[in-house]
Amino acid sequence: MKTLVCTQPGQFEYISEEKPQLEKGHAIIKIKRIGICGTDLHAFEGTQPFFEYPRILGHELAGELIEFDGAPGFSVGEAVTFVPYFNCGHCIACRLGKPNCCSNIKVCGVHCNGGMREYLSVPSYSLVHGEGLSFDELALVEPLAIGAHGIRRAEVKEGEFVLVVGAGPIGLGTMEFARIAGAKVIAIDVNDNRLQFSKDKLKVEYVINALASDVLEQLSAITNGDMPTVVMDATGNLKAINNAFRYMSHGGRYVLIGLQKGDICFSHPEFHKREATLMSSRNAIRADFEHVIDAMKKMKVDPTTYITHRVVFENVKDEFEQWLHPANGVIKAMVEIA
Repeated sequence: MKTLVCTQPGQFEYISEEKPQLEKGHAIIKIKRIGICGTDLHAFEGTQPFFEYPRILGHELAGELIEFDGAPGFSVGEAVTFVPYFNCGHCIACRLGKPNCCSNIKVCGVHCNGGMREYLSVPSYSLVHGEGLSFDELALVEPLAIGAHGIRRAEVKEGEFVLVVGAGPIGLGTMEFARIAGAKVIAIDVNDNRLQFSKDKLKVEYVINALASDVLEQLSAITNGDMPTVVMDATGNLKAINNAFRYMSHGGRYVLIGLQKGDICFSHPEFHKREATLMSSRNAIRADFEHVIDAMKKMKVDPTTYITHRVVFENVKDEFEQWLHPANGVIKAMVEIA
């Protein structure tokens, strides 16, 4: 089978591998769609934390289930996706019901080889039913679940102002599930095209360019002087993360979905006087996947809105680098495998 390997930063190579054989407790998926995410782009750039080369990228996946062991209720030929965060099941996080931050976690395409290949073997416990959704939709469940999990972590309540910093795919998904939770959503980004996308496609009412000189004043005006009660970072950019501490209301919550390699820095007195809450949001849990699929089926979310670029698997090596450049307007690139 054909496989695409990121051999080192900035370099892909196609290789030929044997199709995986069925193992106990595993399932084999014939990959049909691969969504390209920020993790893939950062890995190609050489800026992804917790990463080693060579690596087969890809964890936003959908395909056809062709073989399985230990997956009751599933059927050969069924369209599926899967939860790509393989957990140990016995560490403290797993015992607390938080397999998304398992101390021994293996994220598909990050800590272990991913799905940029024709067939992939995954643990049977990770399978997720397709529920009649298309391969395009199923490949977008995982990135949307990241945002849904962040909203779950923040315990967003109806009517409160939620500020999402970063209007990339993860930020856009976070905006969608903040809206579904009943929040009033504000988007901040440095890219006016992405802010316009937020308004036009996601119906986000309030957008602010982060480079404006009066960001604080705009936020104050929008929130009637209160400032947002929830701030969500979806940039993974150190400057953006540090700046956004200033945007939070008294009593507010700040959730870091984005990830970067450095140390965050903020004013303790300013944070303390707000009695603020700072938390991270890592990956997602099965309940988030189910929430996303339910939202898709009820047409609360149209995931195909995000797909701006398509490419066949054979052309990924040649086209991948251009997706790094903001001028190309990529929201989500979708790879198709015949």
